[in-house]
Amino acid sequence: MWQRPAKWTWFDTLFLAVVVGGGSWLLHNAATELAYKWQWEVIPQYLVRYDEQAGHWVPNLLLQGLLTTIRLSFWSTLLATCIGVVMGLFRVSPSLFKRLIAQSYVVLSRNLPPLVLVFLLYYFFSDQLLPSLGLQEMVGRFPPLAQKIIALVFAEPAQLMTTISAVVTLALYEGAYITEIVRSGIQSIERGQWEAAYALGLSKFEQLRYVILPQAVRRVIPPLTGQFISTIKDSAIVSVISVPELTFQGMELMAATYLTFEVWITVTVLYFLLTFSCSLLARRIEVFLQKRD
Repeated sequence: MWQRPAKWTWFDTLFLAVVVGGGSWLLHNAATELAYKWQWEVIPQYLVRYDEQAGHWVPNLLLQGLLTTIRLSFWSTLLATCIGVVMGLFRVSPSLFKRLIAQSYVVLSRNLPPLVLVFLLYYFFSDQLLPSLGLQEMVGRFPPLAQKIIALVFAEPAQLMTTISAVVTLALYEGAYITEIVRSGIQSIERGQWEAAYALGLSKFEQLRYVILPQAVRRVIPPLTGQFISTIKDSAIVSVISVPELTFQGMELMAATYLTFEVWITVTVLYFLLTFSCSLLARRIEVFLQKRD
């Protein structure tokens, strides 16, 4: 669709001057009047450290937390997508029972404070369900190589129960939003497509599989990538149950060093770099899909 080229106006100049002037004033006051001794030189050692035994540089607390955030967000989004697809199909099902199940799930998940959901599922999964399954003991009997792989792609064996609880919590919370994305994607397909599929003699399942879902997937991919970015930001909430993601590592480091501003500014920059990179990727995917239309 054609859009009128953007033009620079006097209001844009005034707004830019106000922003630059206000930012300069804040930076000047922070540098001259704030009674705080900046110690940025100590922050790099909490990003990476040299492992003498391994003979190379390895991630330290903050980068370890960032990697945990990425793993947590990936697995949560994967599980949330599975939940969202199933519940999204239930939302458009002709069965009243299935629609009530999906609607109840969406209403409960979207109207409960995520912090309450975190504690509720944490005490249920980590204290009751998972210990009864003996999952951590089973992982502890794995060979060292298998334990290293689990630690690399999911979590350290000692953090396994807590991480599973965090993944399930985030998946249930984000899955409610993905449910609505899938529902809206399916319902956005023109009625004529359903009628054409029905005229070909396809069953309801075949209509969804061969005609409706392939078109709906292309429409829901952009909002799904945006939901992944939301999952990255929402993952900070699980720091309250001691999952060693980026926010938790930042709090631990601040408590140990009292470098309040340096630590949290660094954490902010790491979050921004991660989410902004995902935003750029999401934009490229959206442009690619638009060119395919």
